[in-house]
Amino acid sequence: MDDSDRDDSLRKSVEQSRHGAPAVGAVVRDRFESNEVFQRIIAAADDEIDTGFRELFFSSLAAGFAITLTFLMYASMYESTNGHPILSGLLYPIGFIYIILGGYQLYTENTLPPVALVLERLASLPALLRIWVVVLIGNFIGGGIGALVLAYTGVFDTATTEVAIGIANAGMDESFSNLFYKGAFAGLIVAGVVWLDFASRDTITRFFLVYMAFLCIPFANLFHVVVSFTEVMFLAFHGEILLRNGMTQFVLPVLLGNTIGGVLLVTVVNYFQTTERRLEAAREDGVERQLSIREWLIGGPAGRAYVPARPGIESQLPEDQLGIEERGRARRNESDRDEPNRDGPGHREADRPTEESAYLEDE
Repeated sequence: MDDSDRDDSLRKSVEQSRHGAPAVGAVVRDRFESNEVFQRIIAAADDEIDTGFRELFFSSLAAGFAITLTFLMYASMYESTNGHPILSGLLYPIGFIYIILGGYQLYTENTLPPVALVLERLASLPALLRIWVVVLIGNFIGGGIGALVLAYTGVFDTATTEVAIGIANAGMDESFSNLFYKGAFAGLIVAGVVWLDFASRDTITRFFLVYMAFLCIPFANLFHVVVSFTEVMFLAFHGEILLRNGMTQFVLPVLLGNTIGGVLLVTVVNYFQTTERRLEAAREDGVERQLSIREWLIGGPAGRAYVPARPGIESQLPEDQLGIEERGRARRNESDRDEPNRDGPGHREADRPTEESAYLEDE
């Protein structure tokens, strides 16, 4: 490999993650184009699509319980501010901040990354449904546990409990169609946050993005399915409603709205507005790596890797930029190279500074 090929190979390794996601913009380094954002989403979804049941379930369980913080703070602020339309909602996003910045699994977040992977025919529809079912069940169990704690402990005082019951009953009083359309706009907000989250490059930006976006839900009187389920469980624990009625009249229309809003209004639109360059730039074999129609419809729990392995790239990176497995391979390779020279004079060749490490330091 000559110097120009080595420099080009190293630049790709610095400007792309190990899974092929662009780390910098191609035109403007600190700004991603829409097709580059889509590549980042696809690469992240590809890494998570075959996540084991235990990891997926407990991550979604933690997310569901974190939503309890949203219900807790909204009811508490509503009571302490006497129902002020602005002040009462200022801490509503707290649960979503925990979830998104903490990397937990929330159902409405999964209306974008895994769906994008399915649209690219890199994962099957059964794989998508598996993620949706496991995450939704985990979210509901976590939200139910949180509602149980709020209902049967002294977290809420009497006044706040009455306010929380009133907030939850307000959703029950809405019609099916109103809940569906309000849920659709909430789904649009969540999927839009996920899209912009992958376009962001630092935690502070992500924090303000999540905070500002999720303020729209209480301010516009919209509904999120996991929050709605937590409210229904809170009402059921207090004997205000039958659980069956809450699920069919409140949770179901919000669930349908969140799903349609996230999938159609954000994911599909962004899929078709990105260019075919996402295939050419990110995968060596382009559309040839896509699943067949049969595999796509009735395939297994995972699809094909988004980015094929790039031999030689990892071996050129410094050890602190390698994963655990890659470090082991690099050390074994280094040991094999140095075996003939162990008893010889001088120091090892591998200890000398390399052009590659100097290049990465300059970068």
